[in-house]
Amino acid sequence: MNSVITIKGLCKDYKGHQALKSVDLDIREGEIWGLVGPNGSGKTTCLQAIMGLIGYEGDIEVLGQKPNHKRHKLLENLAYVADVAVLPEWIKVEQAITYMKGVHPNFNEAKARSFLDKTNIKYHSKVSSLSKGMKAQVHLALIMAVDAKILILDEPTLGLDILTRKQFYTHLLDDFYSPEKCIIITTHQIEEVENILSNVAFINQGSIALSKSVEDLQSQYKLLALDNEKLEDATLLKPLFTNSLMGMTSMLLDLTNLSAEQMDLLPSLGKLSTASLADVFVGLAGQKSDKEELNHG
Repeated sequence: MNSVITIKGLCKDYKGHQALKSVDLDIREGEIWGLVGPNGSGKTTCLQAIMGLIGYEGDIEVLGQKPNHKRHKLLENLAYVADVAVLPEWIKVEQAITYMKGVHPNFNEAKARSFLDKTNIKYHSKVSSLSKGMKAQVHLALIMAVDAKILILDEPTLGLDILTRKQFYTHLLDDFYSPEKCIIITTHQIEEVENILSNVAFINQGSIALSKSVEDLQSQYKLLALDNEKLEDATLLKPLFTNSLMGMTSMLLDLTNLSAEQMDLLPSLGKLSTASLADVFVGLAGQKSDKEELNHG
């Protein structure tokens, strides 16, 4: 697979606050990436740099172009949905479709209508008359109808109910995705997208704490469920986090940190299961926080 986005040593400083610290990523065609992290971790700043919206230090290539030099050319093959979608209140849905058809050479009107036909939105309705969720759906329909090689979604389903969110991700896979394209998603509802992601990058306080394929992640991190009577022996495994409830304890383990003897001990301690991405990120975030407390203590 060919690289679509290559990032090396990306840094961004805002008046003494380092929002990004030497970020490296290699995103290839056909991949669906989840960019995950707490509020203020640098996710949106990273996306803005990729699209050439801000200045930065380091090197970025998107489809072979420098985004801060050839942004107009880049945007012909890149579609973006921001976390706050803003449409003119006076415009009608039909007029918005006509406008997009006139300004973007890769806009597919049929795709936009196909998306909207699955909703209760009327083409003659003004944006001002739509609910928050409907406005988001119109915006998504317009952007996802652009035949782009890269789709960037920054909290794309913010404000939508759970049914509409599920429909959105189904539409994303059925009507937009192809092996020649790539998708980057930031979201706080990581459980909703876990099953469609091929790769994840966990960003915390401006740094990439982890960047792996989902398959590798699921092999590396496991949850160990055990009775509390075996807790003392299990703590020697140095879990990333521990959660106890009603006489049972769950531990997140990084199997690459265990010796052969410790691996052999696991079946006698409890039951192993695949950790969710949310479990892994909570563990990594907690581990990073603990190290920072030690460094500043």
